[in-house]
Amino acid sequence: MKKVGFFKSIHFKFVVVYILLIIIAMQVIGVLFMERQEEKLKDNFTKNIDENADLIEVNLEEELEILLTQSEKDTSEQRLSEMLQDFSFSDIDKMMVINTDQQIIAADDSNLVGQKTTEAIISQALLGLTTNDIFKKEGENVRTYVVSKPIRIGQSGQILGALYLEASIEDIYELSRTLNEILANATIIALAITAFLGIILASTITRPLADMQKQAQVMARGDFTRKVKVYDKDEIGQLAASFNDLTKKLQEANEITESERTKLRSVLSYMTDGVIATDRQGYIILMNDRSEEMLSLSRHEAMGRFLPEVLGIEEEFRIDKLEESADSLILDYSSHEVPFILRASFSVIQKDDGPVNGIITVLHDVTEQEQIERDRREFVSNVSHELRTPLTTMRSYLEALEDGAMKDENLAPKFLQVTQQETERMIRLVTDLLQLSKMDNKDYRLDFQKVNLRELMLQVIDRFEMSKNDKISFEKHLYDKPLPVRVDRDKIIQVLDNIISNAIKYSPDGGKITFVLEKDGKNVHISIKDEGVGIPKQNLSKIFDRFYRVDKARSREIGGTGLGLAIASEVVKAHNGEIWAESEYGKGTTIHVKLPTHQTREVSA
Repeated sequence: MKKVGFFKSIHFKFVVVYILLIIIAMQVIGVLFMERQEEKLKDNFTKNIDENADLIEVNLEEELEILLTQSEKDTSEQRLSEMLQDFSFSDIDKMMVINTDQQIIAADDSNLVGQKTTEAIISQALLGLTTNDIFKKEGENVRTYVVSKPIRIGQSGQILGALYLEASIEDIYELSRTLNEILANATIIALAITAFLGIILASTITRPLADMQKQAQVMARGDFTRKVKVYDKDEIGQLAASFNDLTKKLQEANEITESERTKLRSVLSYMTDGVIATDRQGYIILMNDRSEEMLSLSRHEAMGRFLPEVLGIEEEFRIDKLEESADSLILDYSSHEVPFILRASFSVIQKDDGPVNGIITVLHDVTEQEQIERDRREFVSNVSHELRTPLTTMRSYLEALEDGAMKDENLAPKFLQVTQQETERMIRLVTDLLQLSKMDNKDYRLDFQKVNLRELMLQVIDRFEMSKNDKISFEKHLYDKPLPVRVDRDKIIQVLDNIISNAIKYSPDGGKITFVLEKDGKNVHISIKDEGVGIPKQNLSKIFDRFYRVDKARSREIGGTGLGLAIASEVVKAHNGEIWAESEYGKGTTIHVKLPTHQTREVSA
């Protein structure tokens, strides 16, 4: 996970917000306090000046009346000036008394007495208006509080003159500026302390959160052993404790999941069936080893590919059809040399009334079952055909005899002879079938005895040599010494009979059959070669199948049940031996039989 930058971290945001809140609070408090404080100071100052002005006006009223009514004006003016000096206040910078002619008759500064003034504020006072306001003198950056009020005679209210006072109020504003500076400095100090405390407080909050973030990253990597440190018992501490409890439960759940995954992996690995899982779109997300073997496709190559494409059924089926299909599919991957058939069963991964999350496909190798079923059908068909042919022939001849051929002395014996031959043919077929059936039975056992195979083979060849066509010759290359082996004598004779019979049937006039018997280590090797039509290479591996004939029409013309080589193959295998054929089409066929000289135990057929 990418590390969060300092300026984007909660720590930085918390400190900034905390400082901004303090700044706003200090500013609001400072503005309100300073405005109220300045107003209060100004009110107190002006109120004090106004009260002093009233006091001076009351005391000057009598003297001013005397001054205006008596003849000793100089004495009265001097007395007024002395009174003003006596009323001198530290806050008042300038005091004047002006008569109705706008002449200064008394002042705290004697140099001003006798001068006339034309200030509008004094003119308003002489008209009976009291004025008190703050003014800034021209050319000076000093604010002054000015009071101008009329002086009246008590009851009549006659205006005798005006009282004019000036008091500098700049000290009040200077005091406000000083307080503002003090407040600003206090704000800076408070902000520094606030930032320090904010950092500490933010650390107490962000440190556990950062620890939990590290724990989450460690958990994401699958490590559940680390624990978050609980710093306090507050809400964050409770969150850290809950996080540790969650880690413990996740560890337990992960252990259970891993155990189940291991079991599932083991089950999938050792299953004889292939298993493939897909996502909801049908793309492969899992497959076991057996499915890799069946499809000849590695897990790396299959991952992410479309299931119908991998199974080779994309043209016939869509993924939605596979989801709806309850039946299995037969997939034939057989080649000319090797049959290979799979049955694919599909199961939908879906919660109750929920969407489809994927498909599980189970691949089962049914090559043997299908081969058995195919052989069974072919066997039934062949048996039916082999039995129907002689029965049909017998029925035709018997019907002919019934229709009157019985009375014909020439035809009747021939018809009866054909009927007898067909009956014997059916008996041979049924006998061969019974023998194969017995050999298929696991309880069937061979009667092993010690036999001189060279002598036995000579006896069989001599028997056929007496009854063969003179146009076919035998050539023998047999082991020149006695060759003792442990075999079932009757069954080996039957094997030789079946092979030699086929060689004679398919040998042309003038053909030669070659017999070879030799010792090959702990085995004996028999080969019987004819010079018949031979067997095509593509049919060579099937000649030991039951009822298999390369040329069915010609085979039925020369007779036989089609089971001779099948019986020979079963007998040889029961002796722990091998049987195979070599052939070149048009030049002949050689049947090879290899048998062990000693059987280690009684072998079931």
